[in-house]
Amino acid sequence: MNAILRPTLVLFTALTVLTGVVYPLIVTGVGQAAFPQQAAGSLVLRDGKPIGSELIGQNFSDPKHFWGRPSATGPQPYNAAASGGSNLGPLNPALTDAVKARIQALRDADPGNTAPVPVDLVTASASGLDPHISPAAAQYQTSRVAKARGLPQAQVAALVEQQTERPLAGFLGEARVNVLRLNLALDAMQ
Repeated sequence: MNAILRPTLVLFTALTVLTGVVYPLIVTGVGQAAFPQQAAGSLVLRDGKPIGSELIGQNFSDPKHFWGRPSATGPQPYNAAASGGSNLGPLNPALTDAVKARIQALRDADPGNTAPVPVDLVTASASGLDPHISPAAAQYQTSRVAKARGLPQAQVAALVEQQTERPLAGFLGEARVNVLRLNLALDAMQ
């Protein structure tokens, strides 16, 4: 029995140290050396203080700011510790009611805007933390933001265009707008 138990324990201990300590330390070190900003959480700094991350959405509700996708996390929106979708299917009445309420809230915030509401402004992403919206969702909000800030709508639309991230190599992924970065650029205009 001892002839089997001892090699098993030695192998178990060696693999635990190798895969549980050595490998994570090497991967973390390489990640921090090769991608220091991303390894630190892709934090966005203002005056040297972190105000958010490029990777996690934030709850903007002021009419003077662009609004991101709804968050499905709880108990508060954009809670990274509770990442996950709502798990409501397309035929679920609760999802239909939530989408209708979100559309109405967008219509109430900008009554003169009769354009179709982009889907990403009324549905949460799979993680519930998506920091990006589509360029169409950002352009949809330009009239509300311009009115609230007293700016020409063309100037706000130009800022959205400037902040739009293009697909990698022109075809990998989709164009998107980071809401936090857009709002910071908007705040810097005034």
